[in-house]
This record gives sequence, C-alpha cells and structure tokens, in this order.
Amino acid sequence: PEAVRPWQHVLNPLSGYLRLAQLLHASAEHQGGWNFGPALDDARPVRWIADRLTELWPGELRWELDGGSHPHEAHFLALDSTKAREQLGWAPAWELEQTLAAIVEWYLALAEGEDMRAVTLGQIQRFAALAAAGG
Repeated sequence: PEAVRPWQHVLNPLSGYLRLAQLLHASAEHQGGWNFGPALDDARPVRWIADRLTELWPGELRWELDGGSHPHEAHFLALDSTKAREQLGWAPAWELEQTLAAIVEWYLALAEGEDMRAVTLGQIQRFAALAAAGG
C-alpha cells in the first residue's frame, strides 16, 4: 500500500494521444515515443488513494490490507511527460482530485442504475471543455 503510482484518469492520456494523432496526420515531425502522464504531485501511494476514495464515497466504506504474500513491485513509478508538454503543448486536464471525484461519481451512478452512457458522455464533455480551456 505504500507503493507510489502515477494515478490519472484515462481521458488525460487519451487527450494526449489524440493531440499527437492530429499532428502526425499533418506531418511526420512528431514521430517517436511519448509519455502522457499526470503531474508528479499526483503520484501518490496506493494507501492514500484507497483512503481518499473512502472519504469521497458517501456512507460507510472501508478497505483492509490483506496479510498475504505478494510479488515484489517497484516502490515508485512515474511518467515523465516533459516532452509532450514542451513539444505538443499537452498537459493533463484533470488533476488527481478531479479524477477521484469523477471515479466516485461514475461508480455511484452505476450503483444507482443510471444511464451509464449519459453519465460517461457527461464526464467526457466536462473533460473536453476543461481541456479546451487549457486545463
């Protein structure tokens, strides 16, 4: 639970890949490898994410650490998106708190039997508007 990971909403890197695809369609100038990741401030321990999600979820929600043996994992993982920021003008539109709020919103809607297509499209529209405004 203390392992640090680069948490992000799937719409963040997707927006980067779409931006890259637009540029590659016009020119081969941007060929190569790219990382589309969250800000380094959004790299948090798994425990922090679990605790934060339990805080955001209405009602009682808890998690517990199992005592089992697990394979070794790297303690710290991050993505360096400097190239994407500098060369493509890309930046993640949603920070970690917005991402977690969107996750909780989506799963609550699912649990309540809402129209998930409408919920998902609403989140995409909010994300796109924020991304178009520059983050």
